[in-house]
Order: sequence, then structure tokens, then C-alpha cells
Amino acid sequence: MGRRLTVVQLLPALDAGGVERSTLEIAEALVQAGHRAIVVSAGGRLVAPLQALGGEHVTFDIGRKSLLSLRRVPALRRMFAQVDADIVHARSRLPAWLASFALRGMRGARKPRFVTTVHGLNSPSRYSAVMASGERVICVSRTVRNHVLQHYPQVDPAALQVIERGIDPAAFPRADHPDTAARSAVASLHPQLSGSGPLLLLPGRGTRLKGHHDALCMLATLRASGVDARLWMPGARQSGRADYVAELERDAAALNLTDAVAISAPTAAMAQAYAASTVVLQLSRKPEAFGRTVLEALSVGRPVIGWAHGGVGELLARWLPQGAVAPFDVDALAAATRALLASPPPLPVTMPDGLRAMQQATLALYEQLA
Repeated sequence: MGRRLTVVQLLPALDAGGVERSTLEIAEALVQAGHRAIVVSAGGRLVAPLQALGGEHVTFDIGRKSLLSLRRVPALRRMFAQVDADIVHARSRLPAWLASFALRGMRGARKPRFVTTVHGLNSPSRYSAVMASGERVICVSRTVRNHVLQHYPQVDPAALQVIERGIDPAAFPRADHPDTAARSAVASLHPQLSGSGPLLLLPGRGTRLKGHHDALCMLATLRASGVDARLWMPGARQSGRADYVAELERDAAALNLTDAVAISAPTAAMAQAYAASTVVLQLSRKPEAFGRTVLEALSVGRPVIGWAHGGVGELLARWLPQGAVAPFDVDALAAATRALLASPPPLPVTMPDGLRAMQQATLALYEQLA
């Protein structure tokens, strides 16, 4: 290790989500490497875990889309100077704008270097362009890199660095197939998932963008062909999404699936959920920047079927091409699922430690810049 670095990461809040998870993962890697890790946000339930792993938190409301947020710029500038920041790393659009304004007012050799991460496929606009304005721009997949190059041609391609999100395989250990204990545990909570037929798993929050309706239509096709498949959709039942859940329940009833579908709240035991399943579905109707579900399921030893677009399509093309289906073709989805059930494909024996690789690559980028 070279000299000790001070890295300041900025995001709207520290509650839950992929951006927040990545922020903590990098903070942990910084601390373990002997660096100083500071996170600026409005706070949230992940502040305590951040502090427990040795990171520091500075509370600024930098996520509220209001002109009043510009008042935070002088305070941010002072904070960057006081902590002697080497790197300022913005992970969201408004924090990135505020950080860029603060950095413009700093001069000299101790001006921090500016890094951004493009976590999502935001609609191109002048507002979103700030995420491609870092001295180094981390892209969480090749899909994201292509998106940036397509919509922001002024960006120097040399400034873009693909550092894929990753998982810790130890958190998603290989499970027996079938894992009768895991299936029994799930069935005890959701009796409609009992039986020896295939269990399809579609994790995702309660929004039609996650493709729940496509999964229901596909399940109806499977069951009509004599396959006693069941479907579990953890995460779809959320606070404030009662109307959407009622819509899914009506769809299930209309398709005669009420006794074969469980629509539940998110589960903290995702490794067990994967182990209980036969096939995992990833049916987001909007292309995603990255497909973490694909890697988690494959690590547990479960095949994944998903729409061949965005980061999910990118990962399936690399790890399980049989699981990639032309977007929104429900008949093709059912056919691919029947094929995987009839003849399970060979899966990777082990998945790489993508989390560690992501941490090491990000720290190397910081050290090169500093």
C-alpha cells in the first residue's frame, strides 16, 4: 500500500439498495486496506453497519431535488478540505452535481480527484450527464459503458472503466439439488408452494417493471401442458403497493393460479430461497445495468432464465446462454423453461469472488488517481 488515502463517497441516503450496498462494500475494503472511508448522505438504517466496519458518516441532505440543495455546496467544500480528501466519489446524480460545484471552488495540489459510478441506465439528459463527468467513470457493466458512449459522445472512452458489481460466493453457497429442507421451509411459510413439482422463483420489488405478469402467463402455459410448477415472488408485496398486489392476485385468479402462486414480502434469506427453487427468473421489462440475481442464483447452483437485454442478458450470454430469451416473448420463455426442466444444463462449478475483485479494482483506481 502507498500513502493512506481519504475517500469520500456521496449518495442520497443509506437505507437499502444496490448503490448503498456497493458503498458499504467499498468502505469496508478501504478500512481493511488502512485507508479512511467517509460516506456523506442524509442517513438511514445502514449508517450503523457502516460505522461498525470502521467507516465514518457525515450527515448532509444531498438527495433532495430542490434549488435549496445548492446551499450544501460551501459546506461540502469545507468538509472536503477539513478531512483532506484525496478522492470524492459520487454515486448518484444530485450528489454528483453538488460535489462537482464544490470541487470547482477548490484549488491547488490538494484538490480531491473526482470519480463517479454509473449504477443505472438513466434516461439521457443534461442532468444525468454529470454521472459521466468524473475524471474516472466507473461503469458497473459493459452494458453501462455502451450506454454512456452512445448517449454522451463527448466523454473520453479512456476515462471509462468497467468494474462489474460482484457477489461473495460464500454468502450464496452451493446447495443440493433438490434441496428438500429448503423447499420444506419455504412451503411451511407458503403452503401453496408445497409439492414435488418445480418451484419457479422471481425475486423483485412490487412494480410491473419486474415482469410479474409475464411470469404468471408463463406459469399458466406450463401448468396447462401438465407441468405442476409453482411460482414464488418474494419482494412483490411491499408497503404502499397494495393496489399492485391486488392486481397480481386478480391476474393469478383469472389464470386459475391462486393455489400455485405465493406473493410475499422480501425475504432476508435469499440464499435459502434460491436453494428451494428449481429455476430462477429475471424478467425485468426495463433493461437493468447489472443482474446480481443471475450471479447469486448460479452460485447456489440454480439455472436462471431471463430476458436477453441489459446487464442480465450480458451475464446470461457469458454464464448460461440457454437461459437467455428474446425479450417479452412469453411463449419462448415457457419453452426455454420446459427445456431447462427436462434437461438441466451444466452450471459453473464455482462462481468467482466478484465482490473481492470489485473492491480490489476500485481501490486500485483510487490509488492510481491519487
